[in-house]
This record gives sequence, C-alpha cells and structure tokens, in this order.
Amino acid sequence: MLDSNKIVRSICYFTDNPTSKIEKKLYELSEKLRQKDFTLQTLRICCANPNISHLQDRIRDKSIYLSVGTLTLAQAKSQINNFFIAQNTSFNIDLTKVFNVDQYIDLLFQIIKNKPEKTFLFAWVFNNRLSSPFYPSAAYDRNGFSIGLQPTDMAADCNSLEQWFAKLKTVWMELYNILKDDPYFLGIDSSIAPLLGQQSSFIHFIKRIDNSFSHSTTTDIYLAITKFLKENNPKPIGLCGLMFPALEDDELAQEYENGNFSIERNIYLSLHSGLGIDTYPIGANENPKRISEILITVQALSTKYNKALSVRFVSDGKAKIGEKTNFQNEFLRDVVIKTL
Repeated sequence: MLDSNKIVRSICYFTDNPTSKIEKKLYELSEKLRQKDFTLQTLRICCANPNISHLQDRIRDKSIYLSVGTLTLAQAKSQINNFFIAQNTSFNIDLTKVFNVDQYIDLLFQIIKNKPEKTFLFAWVFNNRLSSPFYPSAAYDRNGFSIGLQPTDMAADCNSLEQWFAKLKTVWMELYNILKDDPYFLGIDSSIAPLLGQQSSFIHFIKRIDNSFSHSTTTDIYLAITKFLKENNPKPIGLCGLMFPALEDDELAQEYENGNFSIERNIYLSLHSGLGIDTYPIGANENPKRISEILITVQALSTKYNKALSVRFVSDGKAKIGEKTNFQNEFLRDVVIKTL
C-alpha cells in the first residue's frame, strides 16, 4: 500500500475544558502518526460547553477546526452573530424528538442571508452517534479523542471491494496498535468520507467496479461496504457509515448535475447504507416548506429504523434554482442548482 494514501481526515479531541494542553495533545498525536507515514489533514476540538465565544477564546491555534457540538434552537439563535464571525466553528441541532420542525427552518435561511458560507458548518441531526470526529455532526460525550480517515484514497489502485477491504483493515489495525494504550483513545470512526479529486472520489471507485452509479444504487454494493465497516473496525466509535456529500465528491456532484442524485435517491441510499443528506445544494429561493417536508421525512425514517442521519444543505447566498453556484470553498464543487 502506498504510504501517501494513509490519510487521516480528522483527529478530534472532545473536552469539557479546552486549553492549550488539548492543543499540545493534538500536536503530539499528529506527530506520532506522521512518524508512521500517515498524512494528517485536520486537527479538531469539540467542546462540551455550548458557548461559541468561550471556545474561540480558549484555543489559540486558529488552524484547528472547532465545534460546540449540539445546540438547542435557543442557544443557536442567541449566538448566531458569534457564529457568523467565528473561525472554523461548527454546530448541529438535534431534531430527533422535535414535534414541529417548521420553527427550525428560519435559522437556515438566516444563515443563508447573512453568512451563506457558514451553511457548510451547520447541520440538523437525528439519532446522532456521539464522539464522531466528522463535522458538523460531532457531539461531546466524554473526554478523549477519535480519528476519522479518508479511506477513498486507499482504493486508488483497487479493482474490487475485497482489495480495498484488505487495505482498510490493515490501516485500521495499524492505527489501533499505535493508539490502543492511550487511555483517551475513544476509537476510529470508519465512515467513508470522500473529498474532491478523482483519487478521493468514492463514486469514482464505485463506477470503476460497477460502471454505472445509477445501476449501483440497486445492487448490494453499499450494503456490503457498510457491513464490512461495522464488523471489521477494531475499535468503532461515532457514525461508521457511508457519506454521500453531494458537493465534496467530484463525481457525485457530476451525477447530481446529470439528474442521477436527486434528494429522493440521497435519502434512499442514506436509509440503507448512508448517513444522511450532506453538502446538498439548495437555491437561495428554495421553498422553506419543501425543506420542512424533507426534515420530517428524514426524522421519521431515522426514528423508524433507529438510524443516525443528518441534513446539511449548503448555499452561496445568491444562486437560485437553475443558476450555478459560486461557493468559493475549496471543499465544494460548484453546480447548477436543481429544485428539491
């Protein structure tokens, strides 16, 4: 296996007391993994304290991605201006048991109107799994750190699921053996997290095996992958599922533009193998009622199957339905927006 393909997307430290000691611990962990030929993308801190300004003030290194985890609607509204000016700070709102989701829609449109780039840092969650290192779903449970990889890159020279699985298992075991003696090691979130670029595209790998993304959606390929993720991870934590980020995977974004990744197909794939609606583009003029209908559907499915799901819609604040986005975000591909 190519060492360059051993990519850690995130080391996330969960703490009830964010201090320089936590930053130091992250640096030590990243150095330990670099010495074992891992490539590190991001260091993250998720705090138990829901105060955005407090977390910003306590962490000096502004390259570290921050999260205050799960907020109530009241907490989010009272801090919305702090959220707008905060650097790299995420949060989510839990709608699992919310009776009326309509009152939560205004918050999204407030973000779209005032600071649209922040839609990337916000999500609604349902039956969320704690201690995931992936944002914005991350939520504090106890002190310690978890790790998430970018496993798509390890499929670069694989022509079968079995080849890829063998590489994934090898890297998980290597990570586990490096960190198992650390009492604060919470585990590995084995979720498949794609990124822009052909080598990092999950759908590129799927099409190499199946030829057609549309055809693959009614095969058992995604079920086989999630089964492997859950049964072979030596220390699972967090979500451990498939991510279908519509705009963070080049070839999935192309499928969206081609009409092959509708919101219905997204929900369908999430229900049996995925983790929800992620970086899905919406027009600045999208009907709030339509968003409410989708949230209610996802909520009901999450409850029915006791499955962790989330919804993260993104907007550039200007592009309407039928227009092309201009996110100016290195992690998002621009597309022509379709109606939900």
